[in-house]
Amino acid sequence: MHIKFLHDVFNEFGNKDSIIWKKSTQSYKSLSDKIQEFRLIIDSNNIKKGAVIALEGDFSPGSIALLMALIEKSCIIVPLTYKSNKNESRMFDIAKVESVFRVDEEDLIDFKQIAPRSENDYYSVIRKRKHPGLVLFTSGTSGEPKAAVHDLLALLDKFRTRRMALRTLNFLLFDHWGGLNTMFHILSNGGVVIATKDRNPENICKLIEDYKIELLPASPTFLNLMLLSGVYNNYNLNSLKIISYGTEPMPESTLKRLKKIFSKVKLLQTYGLIELGVMRSKSEKDNSLWVKVGGDGYKTRVVDGMLEINAKSAMLGYLNAPSPFTQDGWFKTGDAVKVKGEYIKILGRKSELINVGGDKVYPQEVESVIQEMENIDEVTVYGEINPIMGNIVCAKVRLLKDENQKVFSLRLKKYCADKLVNFKIPVRIKIEDNKQYGERFKKIRSVK
Repeated sequence: MHIKFLHDVFNEFGNKDSIIWKKSTQSYKSLSDKIQEFRLIIDSNNIKKGAVIALEGDFSPGSIALLMALIEKSCIIVPLTYKSNKNESRMFDIAKVESVFRVDEEDLIDFKQIAPRSENDYYSVIRKRKHPGLVLFTSGTSGEPKAAVHDLLALLDKFRTRRMALRTLNFLLFDHWGGLNTMFHILSNGGVVIATKDRNPENICKLIEDYKIELLPASPTFLNLMLLSGVYNNYNLNSLKIISYGTEPMPESTLKRLKKIFSKVKLLQTYGLIELGVMRSKSEKDNSLWVKVGGDGYKTRVVDGMLEINAKSAMLGYLNAPSPFTQDGWFKTGDAVKVKGEYIKILGRKSELINVGGDKVYPQEVESVIQEMENIDEVTVYGEINPIMGNIVCAKVRLLKDENQKVFSLRLKKYCADKLVNFKIPVRIKIEDNKQYGERFKKIRSVK
């Protein structure tokens, strides 16, 4: 049995809470019973070992139990969310999906056959090993999403080691390894998964209060929105012990505000990639972006300022893109970093680099400075082609309240001049319509 170690935990914790979903609580025993139920459903639909199965859902008891049952069946699983619908036909084609299970918001299951089995080199390796597989899609922000193929047992191996169990909000999504990593960590240690479809700040703060959540793993974007909305003032969040953040760059200004407001909560930067899994990490300080990453099964090195990682849990490869590995087996992350002893600071993606007359500008550094200014909601820094400099630095900014374009641009440039060298200061500044923010803020405040 591939996940016997998980069943040992489920048996040990028996009648204790395992999952809270839509105000309903499932025990570890009831989760085990659901897995057994889905084993029968899988067999009744004539699903064979090595079948490529898409699983559309969220972190509901049904989705989790069905995922576990598919792992035990040695299927190759393609997790998707409800939001994947607009791209799912293309994803099915890339991943060569044979069948799809859909778990709706009421935890009801639907099954549909899609296509006959097909082969490729990576699937052949997994099937020969008789292991379960996993296909994860990148976000595809710069083009078609890439499909990373994993031997799932390599990703699951680290969960055999028992660690601290906390009451945890499963904030990250079902089709993201960050979300799946959180779920496996919680359940392999006898913790409690608190799951929700509604991930707006008001509802998240209410869940923390209602269910005494101890660990909140979230994105910097969400944390910034939570701070701006002020909804955290309306709830008792004293149960929180850890706030972890990852998946995207954290503005230093947001981190400092977060630490000031949640002074007794440990802030932990995480680092993971769809292609490698999530590494163990240790922040130098709660209010610092310097972080030490690694742990069992991971090695890191920096080559020409770029981070490379050697991992036992690395994917086999992409289904629809060239190999990103060096000849000696190191994954080229594309992340530019600074190094300070055992710690690194991630500057940004190489693909985002703005080359201004031969000087390098990483958008995250400039965004972090602008985010410190008053009246800033969101900021995006990017490059535009310039016939003299090659590129110039530009900024799109959304404000909390209206401000004259000319006055604001002068204020921004003056502020940046005190903190950045000249070539990093935005030349072109655009204020985006803030009506969208106003409606979003109004909605957040009215939920309660």
